[in-house]
Amino acid sequence: MNAVERAPRVLVADDQTLIRTGFRLILTTRGIEVVGEAADGAEAVAAARELRPDVVLMDIRMPNMDGLEAARLILQQAPECRVLMLTTFDLDRYVYEALALGASGFLLKDVTPEHLAAAVRLVNTGDALLAPSITRRLVERFAGGEHGRSAGGEHGRSARGEHGRSADGNDECRSTEPAPPHRDLAALTPRELEVLTLLGRGLSNAELAAELTLSEATVKSHVARIFAKLALRDRAQAVVLAYETGLVSPGA
Repeated sequence: MNAVERAPRVLVADDQTLIRTGFRLILTTRGIEVVGEAADGAEAVAAARELRPDVVLMDIRMPNMDGLEAARLILQQAPECRVLMLTTFDLDRYVYEALALGASGFLLKDVTPEHLAAAVRLVNTGDALLAPSITRRLVERFAGGEHGRSAGGEHGRSARGEHGRSADGNDECRSTEPAPPHRDLAALTPRELEVLTLLGRGLSNAELAAELTLSEATVKSHVARIFAKLALRDRAQAVVLAYETGLVSPGA
């Protein structure tokens, strides 16, 4: 059985015991192995290093080390690992930062059991979990402009402080804003720019093929070359990049 066909090995990271237990039950009863649990980001990084899971379900807001920092460290030490962020709100600036950082998508915590299992299996194949309408609203809200990088910039640091606490002393998710790799769009051919623009609008490979009058195999080749040239992990990062570079404008 190859890596695509076998059931993914999953690490669940959430500071709420009931959520960890519930997700474990949902996944194991659907043939997906949960190899470990973590109650905070630091535990998640250590567990990922030891257990080498295929997929990490990562809560964004956790004590000691938040989910963003934990995701950054896990993806740094194991680039082949896929991280799905768990959040209560779909329009969450930290979800946006996680997608830019390399997370393969996000799930709301009230996700149905069927959707949870399907999402884990999907990202394990190397694809990204993108609900086009929600993802577009998320990226449009936080890419560029006053709401974009300011979440991790001077305004964000002054509001939250050095250790992820807000001005009133409450714990908040600390912005990490990793330095992005150099991505020179000039390296792309005109056709690849066209494909990236449509990716940014949330089109699937089948939709891209229909729009451009190409075969799906040709579209997949274009997408693979774009990812290689721009050091993108998956479609989630491609969507973020398309907005941040102005290839796609909010509302387009």
